[in-house]
Amino acid sequence: MPDFFSLLDWESVAATHGRENLGDSLPVLVYRLMQYGLHDHLAKLFSPETAQEVLRGAGALAGKALSENLLDATLPFSQFISSLQKTLKDLKIGILRMEESDLENGNFTMTVSEDLDCSGLPVLGETICYYDEGFIAGALEAYTGKPFQVKEIDCWATGDRVCRFHASIVKS
Repeated sequence: MPDFFSLLDWESVAATHGRENLGDSLPVLVYRLMQYGLHDHLAKLFSPETAQEVLRGAGALAGKALSENLLDATLPFSQFISSLQKTLKDLKIGILRMEESDLENGNFTMTVSEDLDCSGLPVLGETICYYDEGFIAGALEAYTGKPFQVKEIDCWATGDRVCRFHASIVKS
């Protein structure tokens, strides 16, 4: 089975040639059709927990790849986060805000507003941003070199108006 992040270089993944008429933008609807269609299919084939873990894993690969290719991990942490905030906003993924930051112990709490995954969805009674959990973990790992566990603690789908995540270094 191919590992596309190793088969395709960053320029190939980010390429827009071949889309001269349509460009690099697409509606949120299309993204959500892919994400939730994939989630539901995996949940039916395996289990809801497996579907969630697959989305987290894919998010981690994407967050790490984006950070390694578009961000500078040699910057001081606050500048790295500022760059990540700008990139996420420019790419229309969401608006990241750091609420609590303890780099020394590897604990962070952050919010994402206007989240691509869930902003505007009805209240479902549970958090649903599994891909975002992985994405944030991958971005933090790209900066620190250490694996992170990220858990969504508030979500639009639970009635909140931002998604809130707690991130901590995985202790070995």
